[in-house]
Amino acid sequence: MKILEVDNLTRDYGSKQGIFNISFEIRKGEIVGFLGANGAGKTTTIRHLMGFLKTNNNVSIFGLDSFNDAAKIQEQIGYLAGEPVFLDNLTGIEFIDLIFRMKKLNNEDYKNELIKYWELNSNTKISKMSKGMKQKVALVIAFMGDAPFIILDEPTSGLDPLMQRKFVHLINKAKQEGKTILISSHMFKEIEHTCDRILMIKDGKLVANENLNELRNNLGKYYELSYAEGHDLSKLTLKYPGSIITGNNLSFTSKDEVKTVLKELVSPSLIDINIRPETLEEVFMKYYGDENYE
Repeated sequence: MKILEVDNLTRDYGSKQGIFNISFEIRKGEIVGFLGANGAGKTTTIRHLMGFLKTNNNVSIFGLDSFNDAAKIQEQIGYLAGEPVFLDNLTGIEFIDLIFRMKKLNNEDYKNELIKYWELNSNTKISKMSKGMKQKVALVIAFMGDAPFIILDEPTSGLDPLMQRKFVHLINKAKQEGKTILISSHMFKEIEHTCDRILMIKDGKLVANENLNELRNNLGKYYELSYAEGHDLSKLTLKYPGSIITGNNLSFTSKDEVKTVLKELVSPSLIDINIRPETLEEVFMKYYGDENYE
């Protein structure tokens, strides 16, 4: 069952800014990561999904038009904005309770469970909260409606490593419950540990739509080697395209069997070697070339 369908969504701001011919779908129960550098078009896309920007029937959620039926759709969506807005004169708990009443929610126990899970202090005013603490308030609000579809824009912004791990646990729990989640991020680790599929956007265009399990099954090995001064590395760079030479050091990725590669690499001038699995982040950085992803 399709929860979300996006068909050739375009928003052209001029000067090559915006999003262009974006198409994808998300099925029920999928956890999908939406990756891209800052400014790539992730938030613009999400604003269309949420009905904040008008589309020409390009986006449907639950079979409804994202703009014309935004109110109906938002009743069934949990949402965390990239830059959440708060009422600073309230405590975090007071603000959560206010949104809870405005949305006419009734699952008080689940709301309180989330407040406890994120270790929110009931007496702290939002104006005195750190960015990470405000983010935890926003996460409670996104999840407390127990919605079947949740959209999260940069959900771990400001969270420390311990809280990031708690976020991963929360997403995996939601996955077991059959929820559908879109996570927009430029942080690859949180995507890698939670998602079934990855969408990647670059310069406003979708450049990848990949199943994570299939990607994992096709990963190669990453090799780092150090040779004595004077060793000729040129033949190895021809053998393994994309190799990087730094002084007397060589690094590259290969899907060949390790024993086959080692026959090419081992020589009396070899000083050190490190072999590890290629990471998914390294795979996707190929889409961004030599650019600074973050």
